[in-house]
Amino acid sequence: MYVPPSGLEKELQRNSPQRALVVDNWSVGFQGINQNFDANNTSLRTPLLPKETLGGGYGTQEIKQVMHSSNIQSTTVRKRKTSVEEEDDEEEESKDWWTKYYASVDNMCNETQEVSRLYKGNNLEVPTLYDENISPNSGSDNSPPVGESKKKFTFKSAVNVTRNAVRLSPKEQRKVVVEKKKKKLSTFKIYKGELENEPEYRQFKDWLDTFPLYRGKKTEDDSEDESRIVGYFKGAVKVYRWPLPKDCLEKRDLTNGFFQGLPSNDPIRVLVRVYIVRANDLHPQDLNGKADPYIVLQLGSKRISDKDNYVSKTLNPVFGKCFEIEATFPQDSMLTVQIYDWDLLGSDDMVGETKIDLENRFYSKHRATCGFPRKYEETGHNAWRDPMKPTQILAKLCKDMKVDPPVYGRGQIKVCRQVFTIQAEDYDNGNAKTIDEQLALNVLNQFRQLSEVGCPLVPEHVESRPLYNPEKPGIEQGKLEMWVDMFPKDMPLPGSPVEIAPRKPKSYELRVIIWNTDEVVLEDDAFFTGEKMSDIYVKGWLKSQEDCQSTDIHYRSLTGEGNFNWRFVFPFDYLVAEQKIVITKKESLFSWDETESKIPARLELQVWDADHFSADDFLGNITIDLNKFPRGAKSAKLCTLDILKNDGSVPMVNIFKQKRIKGWWPFFVKKEDTDEIELTGKVEAEFHLVSAEEAEKAPVGLGRNEPEPLDKPNRPETSFMWFTNPLKSLKYIIWQNYKSKIMKGLIFTILTVLLLLFFYSLPGYTAQKVLNIIF
Repeated sequence: MYVPPSGLEKELQRNSPQRALVVDNWSVGFQGINQNFDANNTSLRTPLLPKETLGGGYGTQEIKQVMHSSNIQSTTVRKRKTSVEEEDDEEEESKDWWTKYYASVDNMCNETQEVSRLYKGNNLEVPTLYDENISPNSGSDNSPPVGESKKKFTFKSAVNVTRNAVRLSPKEQRKVVVEKKKKKLSTFKIYKGELENEPEYRQFKDWLDTFPLYRGKKTEDDSEDESRIVGYFKGAVKVYRWPLPKDCLEKRDLTNGFFQGLPSNDPIRVLVRVYIVRANDLHPQDLNGKADPYIVLQLGSKRISDKDNYVSKTLNPVFGKCFEIEATFPQDSMLTVQIYDWDLLGSDDMVGETKIDLENRFYSKHRATCGFPRKYEETGHNAWRDPMKPTQILAKLCKDMKVDPPVYGRGQIKVCRQVFTIQAEDYDNGNAKTIDEQLALNVLNQFRQLSEVGCPLVPEHVESRPLYNPEKPGIEQGKLEMWVDMFPKDMPLPGSPVEIAPRKPKSYELRVIIWNTDEVVLEDDAFFTGEKMSDIYVKGWLKSQEDCQSTDIHYRSLTGEGNFNWRFVFPFDYLVAEQKIVITKKESLFSWDETESKIPARLELQVWDADHFSADDFLGNITIDLNKFPRGAKSAKLCTLDILKNDGSVPMVNIFKQKRIKGWWPFFVKKEDTDEIELTGKVEAEFHLVSAEEAEKAPVGLGRNEPEPLDKPNRPETSFMWFTNPLKSLKYIIWQNYKSKIMKGLIFTILTVLLLLFFYSLPGYTAQKVLNIIF
């Protein structure tokens, strides 16, 4: 039986008690936003504005004292203000919808990790992002559902407390500028499931329920019953208590009853825009374990196939497509989105499909026609896309719900006896028109908090819909990320669709010069002398070992020092949004299409010891993430393993922003028994990143070749290959090491020869002398 809520019940919901969260020695309060309108009272603020710094004891210091100490460090941040602003201008030009998408994904992941750490640290059960037991209309975002224990707290409240706690860390204070830049990025909501399955939207059946109509008798076989569906009946059956309770707030005319205010059942033409972002984890369809997916849309008698634009050999295709269809409700109400696998020979196979009831969304009070962004902008990648402005939408909602129209003040707005304000930054940067639009948009995003008439409205979002194949019922075939916008044709039409086409990779050329090495471990023993030495060379690659490049060999290094002056050149295609290198190639000689793959932008450098009659010996390596790697040391003495720390104490460099850098970096290996790393050498290198256009205008040669040749290294004379230089081998290997012994041996040999000659010639000389005396 449907019983309209009484005034007492709604009053209890509005005046939910203050809620406290206690974590260790933290005590934080969350309150509702019910306030009296007072234009002169500047202390009136809602959750739309950031709260004051939390007050709580942390060890022996107060939070405000710690935050005050961080203000002292703001002087250093101001010194970098100019360079940061220049970088912001460059980044603003390259922002697009995919910038918002990846920022939203990062935001969702970070919030999930923060809450998980907070709950695990306090031995609490980690809540799910979408808990069906939490009522969506239980008050503000910072207030608990009615009747819930004070020891529990909501997902968003935990995130807010964790963020304030993290700010106290000295390491985090070094990231002030980076965090501010991240906050400037516009984001939207990413749902992990279907939009209608979110508890707060209740299947968009707030007006009507949907009942399938079957041909013949219904059986217990769901798959067979689904094939016998011939239509759907939409309606609602409600039973009222009569007479109505005296304190009932919903004084409805029983002639129309529950259907009071229901839109007309006359056919209405609607422009439907279906945005298909990407698919994830599709079920393989080909023998190679891949698929060639493309999109097919069906709405009523209309069918759209995007077969010509199939994505080759992938299970995670990025479509970035927008399809426009004209629908007529109630005839064309069910949208079917299908993913097919393209085949060169034979018919194409369906991977999976998902169905969306557009009519339920269109008539729902949650306004699922076009999601609301968090900020109002008239131009750029975050431009407002609804034909109605936020002020017009808010005024229409107030009129439909029979409440007083909104009252706009200086930086604040009053709706249903509640006051909402605007961010100070938005107030300073906007004009009177955009400020009112932002105020109205803030109310729409917090519409559920309005007493009596409030309900959650659908925000700007991307939903992840599971794909199912009718031939394999109940088995998920992958996920499809998408969203749908709908606009009535009897109203002003919207602007151009949102451009979500996949970003084209930009071509770059990375030039790496290996200047010198130092303190490389000595792996070999000299054959004649037994002294420690290494024949050092460095090799590196960016995409894979197939494009590996190597320096020449510095022979007979006795100190670990190597001199090279050798240049590597790595051309590559790079996606800025995903921070990945794009590789396009055919998997085999018989492949029909090229396969596109994405790998992290990492440069691998290794140092080796060359051997003549056996395999070369690996000495050490370093992997350099081009988006974030430690700044090199200025000299070999300052180059230690501390450079590799990732605790925030070492400044990081992004080669795509700095373009050029030179320094010393360590080579290392991991010990077999433990995870500890051991220093095995140091390399002096220079990285220079140029675009493909710049590389074409100013080409350079590999190694020391033209154009822009490098000078030959000034290597010691002892650096040579012994069997190709016998004279040098005699000089530097034998003479240099056995000089004294050779001299002594020569003297001894000469003396021995003289003595032997003396004793050999002595008898004859003596006999001749005697004969001369006698005769």
